[in-house]
Amino acid sequence: MNRLQALSSREKLLIAFVLIAILSRLIPHLPNFTAVTATALFAGRHFKNKTLAFAVPFAVMILSDVILGFYTISWFVYASFAAVVFLGQWSQKMNVLTVLSSSLAFFIISNFGVWLLGYPLTVEGFIACYTAAIPFFRNALLGDFFYAAVLFYSFKWVERRYLLGVQS
Repeated sequence: MNRLQALSSREKLLIAFVLIAILSRLIPHLPNFTAVTATALFAGRHFKNKTLAFAVPFAVMILSDVILGFYTISWFVYASFAAVVFLGQWSQKMNVLTVLSSSLAFFIISNFGVWLLGYPLTVEGFIACYTAAIPFFRNALLGDFFYAAVLFYSFKWVERRYLLGVQS
């Protein structure tokens, strides 16, 4: 039996949601208004298989980065992505605090990379880096809340409507 056949209907649906959400990076959008953080949170929260919770969103993220291009802070972006998947696995339920925490984790970790690679390694450089990032954080927060709501509520609706009674 191949691996795709071994996946449950629910896992296949989750993979489709992750694929669509992260590939939304390829359509025009406001700076930092993407589904990346919300998708990591969604995957961490909904995949029962911990390996899939990391592998699926990372694979799709890498695929989209092959198209969009990698950048100097990619390692920090991926590290923050992993932290958000862990947060999703740890959380008991999705709420405003969970989404806000994931947004903050992504902001802190990814901008730490920006500071290390693009600013003087001084207190002043650190403050300048995070201060310069604040305007981008507003769009990231809006995108995180928007995409988290879309992902969580649409998945819940599709799961109830089409997977009710289907073994997961």
